Amino acid sequence: MHKEVLKRVYSHKKYLVLSISIFIVLLVALSIVSEFIFFSPIFIFYVPAYAIFDFILIVIISALSGIVISLGIYRIHILNNNVRKSGTGLFGSIIGTSAGACSCGPLGFAVVSTFGSVGGIATSFFTNYETPLRLISIAILCYTYYTSVKSITNQCKIVK
Repeated sequence: MHKEVLKRVYSHKKYLVLSISIFIVLLVALSIVSEFIFFSPIFIFYVPAYAIFDFILIVIISALSGIVISLGIYRIHILNNNVRKSGTGLFGSIIGTSAGACSCGPLGFAVVSTFGSVGGIATSFFTNYETPLRLISIAILCYTYYTSVKSITNQCKIVK
């Protein structure tokens, strides 16, 4: 069932390009924010041994976000589905992105200085629960992938 849906969606090149683009943008953005990629004084990509699990979670979130968002857009355009039904994948992507983005130094300081004590509480929450939030966002993205595949299979009458 999953293979047929992915074949059907990615037979259109624009969905493949969209999926790869989302993957690359999220991976690079989250790697920069999580301080795996540095630009000064030279370009450096470095994942310390203690952060390998976090980097793997970032890769999974980026890949699932690319797949789920392209499946959601396929459902909206081809099957004339409602945007609200496809919004869960975006929600999971936002949770995963914010879990990685708000815990790092420069953004954390910006949030604290902008929002005061509420920003400090939010930053400390994201810092302490960064990995569980990423795991939750992966679970949300997996559920959205499953429901998207099921919806496309049922509505397009793909043979199992």
